[in-house]
Parts: sequence; C-alpha cells; structure tokens
Amino acid sequence: MAVQASRVLFETRRMLAQLFRVKNPNNIIFTHNTTQALNMAIKGILKSGDYVVATMIEHNSVRRPLEYLMRTLDIQVDYIGVNDQGELDMQQLEACLSKNPKLVVCSHSSNLLGSILPIQRIGELARSSGAVFLVDAAQSAGVLDIDVESCCIDMLAFPGHKGLLGPQGTGGLYLSPEIELEPLIHGGTGSQSEEKEMPSVRPDRYEAGTLNTVGIAGLRAGVEYVLKETPQRIYQHEWALTQMMIEGLKELSGLKLLGPVQGKERTGIVAFTIEGRDSTEIAFRLDRQYGIAVRAGMHCTPLAHYAVRTDKTGAVRASVGANSTEQEVQRMVEAMRELVR
Repeated sequence: MAVQASRVLFETRRMLAQLFRVKNPNNIIFTHNTTQALNMAIKGILKSGDYVVATMIEHNSVRRPLEYLMRTLDIQVDYIGVNDQGELDMQQLEACLSKNPKLVVCSHSSNLLGSILPIQRIGELARSSGAVFLVDAAQSAGVLDIDVESCCIDMLAFPGHKGLLGPQGTGGLYLSPEIELEPLIHGGTGSQSEEKEMPSVRPDRYEAGTLNTVGIAGLRAGVEYVLKETPQRIYQHEWALTQMMIEGLKELSGLKLLGPVQGKERTGIVAFTIEGRDSTEIAFRLDRQYGIAVRAGMHCTPLAHYAVRTDKTGAVRASVGANSTEQEVQRMVEAMRELVR
C-alpha cells in the first residue's frame, strides 16, 4: 500500500511536469494551496534589505507576505500599475527592473479583471536584470499554456482545485533547479531521518509532514483530464462563455463591466458594478432567488480595486469553468436583467 501511495504521488508530479514543461518531476513541490506555495517561495528566497517588484493585480497571498517582510526584514517593494483593462505599465516595470530587484512576482491573470499578463516578456526582462521570477498561476494553471522554460519562470505557484479540477487542499510550487529556498516548514520526511536538518534532496526538503495523498490522487485525475482536453481547448470554451456573458450584460442600465473589453483575451472571469447598488446585495439575491453563485466584495485583491477605482464599492464577480454551459450563462444574464429592472 505504501508503494501504491508513492506511485500516486510520483505520477501526479510527472503529469504536472508534463503540463508545465518541467524536465524533472522532483522539482514539483506539493502544497495545500497556492497561498502556501507563494509563502514558501517569497519567504524562502528573500533576505533583509532585498528589493521586490510586484504588480497592482496581486492577490493578498502575495501582498500580505510582502508586507510582512517589509515590516520584519525591511525589504522594499514597488507595485507596478495597470490600466482599466488590467494591462501592465511596461515602462514602469522596466524602470523598476533597472534597480536590480531580487524578486519579480506577478499574477499570470487577475482574479478580479480576468486580464492576462505577458509573462514571457516579463520573464525575459526579469532574467536580463538578474531577478528571480515568481508567477502566481492561481487563475491560469490548466487554462492557459504555461512553459516554465520559455517563459523564464523560476518559481510557479498553482492551485489544485481551480483550473486543474482537483479537490480543495491541493496545490504546488515548481522550483527551478537553480533556486534554493529556506524551507517554510520543518519536520519529518521519511528520508535522511538521522539528520537534524531538513533533507537536501527534492522534493523531501520542502514537504515536511504527511502529504494529502488522497487529495493528490484526485488532483491526478483532474490533471489527466486537462492533459487530454488540452488547456487550449479549455481556454477557448471559457473565453466563448465570457464573451456571451459580456454581450448580455453590457447593455444593462447602470452596469459597468471591469477588465478587458469584449473580444480581448481574458480568463473565465467577468466582474462588474451596478451604479447605486451594493455588490454584496446583488450576490445575495443571485444566490437566494436564482441559485447562482458569484463572489462579491474585494476578492482579496484590494490593490486591483484601487487601480480600477472600485475600492469603495467592491464588485460582483461571475466565473465560468471547463464544465460551464451556455444555458448557465444565459440564466445569469436573465437574472441580472431582472435584478437591474
């Protein structure tokens, strides 16, 4: 049974390595979620006085660890601005890169706006400046094609329960063989147990304690499905549904859509505000009256709300996935028509 469990873990690593074009599956570290992976990466690489470049669309899973290290290690952080469509200010990025940052971290796609950042170009610029490049793939893993080699990605944090279609409590961190982190958690690994320090081999060095083997088995099934369907086909399905939703919502009185305009690239997120209406009220009524689940408020990304001037009102965010249907989108649009009326 122990051998079978180990086989499940290795097969899942192998599939994830195939998906992200990782040469050695042992450079895939399992975590409980993207938040743990990001904390492992950020706190493991930064030292006192380091300089970091991030963006205004970062989730609190990036911002809060950085703010904590600003207070405890006196690191310095610049957040690169975005426009109303979530496009990054590349001139500001290049100016900040000239100051030789230790780390560049960015979300592949905004969890509020759905905008997609040009990670290949950002990775090339980060590498030319000598910085370590960390990508938060919470909104893109399994939906957008990610090649860690061609995009110059040194660390990639990803969830199991979103685009990879696995259960909650699963996720991971790709760690370049050139990068060494201080382990976030110390404890038993089942290897080199006679040593008082964590093992030097991967993935054991970063996986203290018993792994969520049952959850990872579920993640394996999800990744297998994604590899079979391909991220390209899943993305096209989600993009078509977001375009249908935008088409249905854009004419509603007082409704303002956030993020890329119709026809532009975006992930499966459509966020909006309604003039004079509280976003949490809209979400509550969609749930109770129509059985439609959305998210309302600040979405754990206050900087993105500041960037698009919705920090006072919050927003309603509807999301589609690999198994969402046109009928579900039509129901969402019709429900909003009724609520606006």
